[in-house]
Amino acid sequence: MKLRIEVSDGLPEDEVVIRCGRVDDTVQKLQAYILGLSAPKLIFYKGSQEFYLPFEEILFFETDGEQVYAHTANDAFRVKRRLYELADILPRAFIRAAKGAIINTSRIYAIDRNLASSSKVRFSGTHKHIYISRHYYKALKDKMNDRSV
Repeated sequence: MKLRIEVSDGLPEDEVVIRCGRVDDTVQKLQAYILGLSAPKLIFYKGSQEFYLPFEEILFFETDGEQVYAHTANDAFRVKRRLYELADILPRAFIRAAKGAIINTSRIYAIDRNLASSSKVRFSGTHKHIYISRHYYKALKDKMNDRSV
């Protein structure tokens, strides 16, 4: 593997380009590492406490009225960001599942498909689930198929 760093004046933001013959485990790990370096840090709130959780622990984000909550396997935490803001900054494993929800596809255990209405998404290691609207089902299915490759 060759490594080359180019410095260019006037770039609006730094850009990392990975050129490869095929995407293998090494390239995927490198991508994940680079994305992890620039991943935003979120603070999660419960009562008067602040929590600093890794994104891997989050099953889904969901709105409840004006509030946004992050759900883990055993708990829920308030987040001081709007859902559309989260959609822009979360890692690639997170996708929109409904108007009021974003899910972590890496934590999905099963999808109970319902052609007539919302499909139920279940997560590994917990009783928690969420419903995905028909509008977002195809994007989720495509993401899950990409995940298994």
